[in-house]
Amino acid sequence: MAISASLVRVSSFKLSSVSHGKQKQFHDNLVVVSKRTSGLEEALRNLREQKLETVRKVRRIPPLRRGKVSPRLPVPEHIQKPPYVGSSILPEISSEYQMHDSEGIAQMRAACQLAARVLDYAGTLVRPSVTTNEIDKAVHQMIIDAGAYPSPLGYGGFPKSVCTSVNECMCHGIPDSRQLQNGDIINIDVTVYLNGYHGDTSKTYFCGDVSDGMRRLVKVTEECLERGIAVCKDGASFKKIGKRISEHAEKYGFGVVERFVGHGVGSVFHSEPLIYHHRNEEPGHMVEGQTFTIEPILTMGGIDCITWPDNWTTLTVDGSPAAQFEHTILITRRGAEILTIP
Repeated sequence: MAISASLVRVSSFKLSSVSHGKQKQFHDNLVVVSKRTSGLEEALRNLREQKLETVRKVRRIPPLRRGKVSPRLPVPEHIQKPPYVGSSILPEISSEYQMHDSEGIAQMRAACQLAARVLDYAGTLVRPSVTTNEIDKAVHQMIIDAGAYPSPLGYGGFPKSVCTSVNECMCHGIPDSRQLQNGDIINIDVTVYLNGYHGDTSKTYFCGDVSDGMRRLVKVTEECLERGIAVCKDGASFKKIGKRISEHAEKYGFGVVERFVGHGVGSVFHSEPLIYHHRNEEPGHMVEGQTFTIEPILTMGGIDCITWPDNWTTLTVDGSPAAQFEHTILITRRGAEILTIP
């Protein structure tokens, strides 16, 4: 857990007005307080230096640059499409929680299982020299071959069928002609629309020989997702998710991105509830039959971000690497069923 510094204030008083014994006790207490304060400061300094040294080592990889984005791929007419396709306007977040009866749950399971299989396949393509555009093309083909629609395609004008976020890209990376490099990490975010329901999942993969620091970042991010899911069940408060994730990330000195959140998912791509991954006091409790995503993003450095002119690709301001994992879950009476495990 991260250590926060606090100001130690000791009220002054006239030593002449106290006994010698009290003077000695005051002196001893002051020494103890001073030692504790210096210990906190040293621990904070060491933690900052460790993080900066890790970032320096990782930054040997050149900063991310936009490659060439190819035209969007076609989808056969017979495949059912979400209502937002055909509009470049970003849809509003629906205020309706997505609750499901037995038939809806069966449809969600089918969509999420497909998304999980597609993501697994996409992961097998990750290696040096492969372009993110090639990954997008393969994912697109697998989804339409299954009779489904790639949900990101055309969502608010997004031009591709999958999000590929490399190194310092937090999320929403647009596939392009950039070749993956040895030492990269890449998050692949897959969502499919099958029979009127969305299944949403993502995972961060290693490309070639990845540094120990980046491997640790990816491992801890996946653990954060697992800990967030572990607190979920009927009647649990949503804020427990952010608390559990933050506690685990802070143990390793990683930042939890606050700007991007999980969301309700089902027949609508994005809806309430919004799932905050950092500590928060947002109200609300989980209900049996509800589906939503948990998708924490952790960084090695700062959590501030900047978005490219494409209005999608979002990177860490300081260039530090970021990792993300995501599952769609179903709330049950006793816990959470992870729908996006193949």
